[in-house]
Amino acid sequence: MVSSDNALLIIDMQQGLFRGPVSPSSADAVLANIRLLIANARHAQVPVFFARHIGPDDSPFSEKGPLTQLIPELGVKEQDVVFTKRYPSCFRDTELLRELNQRGIKQLVITGMKTEFCVDTTCRAAPELGFRTVLISDAHTTMDNAHLSANDIIAHHNSTLAGPFVTLSTASDWHFNTVS
Repeated sequence: MVSSDNALLIIDMQQGLFRGPVSPSSADAVLANIRLLIANARHAQVPVFFARHIGPDDSPFSEKGPLTQLIPELGVKEQDVVFTKRYPSCFRDTELLRELNQRGIKQLVITGMKTEFCVDTTCRAAPELGFRTVLISDAHTTMDNAHLSANDIIAHHNSTLAGPFVTLSTASDWHFNTVS
């Protein structure tokens, strides 16, 4: 049997962020790159994990509300793992670590939103938990803020995280390796 020690993690690609009042930087290209990674992961029988950021039940980001639903273009399948989180780290108070350990995952490939919050926090936490971590440099995004453009935020995080926390790759250059 061929299996992989990789998992693909897609963070917060949900209606209220990706389709919110402000469009994320390079939205179409990022989505295309994430879809390519999903297709490649499925072809290599690599598990795909989707994080959904939720807030209190009485907030716009209620778990059952439309803003926390994953965008349909991701094509979530029954075998995928969808989990909710309330904090920037995908590991804090979620089942992600247990699920990864049960599957023997050693390497986590990270994509999604928002670069400076949940993507950054998860990229910093994963190596501390023993994971080799890959950030797909052209498959995470954010929006402009009062001080920096989204493109500057993304470039800064790619540069800052590379080396001590992650290995960088582009979506087209990344290949999920299998182990026998």
